[in-house]
Amino acid sequence: MNLSMRNQIPGTVTDIAHGEVMATVQVRLDGGQRLTAAITLESVKDLGLAEGSAVRAMMKSTEVALATGRVEGLSIRNQLPGTVTGLAVGGAMATVRVAVDEGQLTAAITKDAVLDLGLTVGSPVVVLIKSTEVSLAGV
Repeated sequence: MNLSMRNQIPGTVTDIAHGEVMATVQVRLDGGQRLTAAITLESVKDLGLAEGSAVRAMMKSTEVALATGRVEGLSIRNQLPGTVTGLAVGGAMATVRVAVDEGQLTAAITKDAVLDLGLTVGSPVVVLIKSTEVSLAGV
């Protein structure tokens, strides 16, 4: 299946916490970092997820935020350090390519955010992704 979602990172399920309707799934990415996905229990069942399952974590570029350093006091659980490897800046929006241990991620942010953060190729950043914005696919 081909998807328009460019951000896809392989990993392995390390834990699943079941709630009444939703579950949080802990994934160890192939580069060693951890990622949390909040998905429905129905999805856990449909994907046959269990500890040790190989998955692909996916997120839309519009759901990826960037910071110039780790952020404390924030509900966003997923914070992956990386380095800017590419910038495409338009009149209002920009796409920022970031190398993380697991591969490449793309963030779609405003041009003003690029300027305010002083982003250039080579800038260290932290990728921020809400767990509810992470989708999982079985591999």
